Amino acid sequence: MTEPHPALRLLWEPPARPTRGPKPGLTLESIARAGIEIADAEGLSAVSMQRIAGLLGHTKMALYRYVPGKAELVALMIEHTAGDPPPPNDAPWRERLTDWTHRMAAVLTAHPWLLDALAAPRPTGPRELAWLESVVAALDGHGLTGAERMDAAVLLIGHARTIAAQHRQSATGSPEAELLHALVPLIHTHATRYPALAAALTDPPTGHDNAFDFGLARILDGLAALITQRTRT
Repeated sequence: MTEPHPALRLLWEPPARPTRGPKPGLTLESIARAGIEIADAEGLSAVSMQRIAGLLGHTKMALYRYVPGKAELVALMIEHTAGDPPPPNDAPWRERLTDWTHRMAAVLTAHPWLLDALAAPRPTGPRELAWLESVVAALDGHGLTGAERMDAAVLLIGHARTIAAQHRQSATGSPEAELLHALVPLIHTHATRYPALAAALTDPPTGHDNAFDFGLARILDGLAALITQRTRT
């Protein structure tokens, strides 16, 4: 029988805080928060047990009594950064998923290192699983199979990650504006070679990056069409 990943116990069965005696100098939350602080400022690669120990004023060996290694540390950091998903409500499914995806994108944009941390297989904590539960629950009772509801969650997560990745690579935080700034002179110079692009650029700009909202709306349009098809048959 395969032993469960050590991080699973930390995520799902964290040790209870003592009710008597002196308070411990370290906690799983304080260690995770220190790692998040470093990752937010310098990226995930800058996070180490040594750096966290120095930030918290403890030795590295003291940290190992709480967290076995970096893999477990990163799992804890993800769990604390994710926070809780939007609470269940009676709003229509489309409204719920729009709010959900905006919140997901906001977390990923505020903490760009999450894109690296979430890319690799990892233990999943209760908060991260609760985010997935929110999407599947919002689509329950609308004629979709369980697999389709899971696939919908994957689509929404992928869209949020893509937009967050674009923002991370953008120097100004406006990837669409940067792209247009680079492309417009080229397209105008070679308009006869790229007539469709030249024509598209004659439309007035929206004044903000629209890729996130446009892409999200199209994903939800597709789900709506499938739901309509299923509920009519």
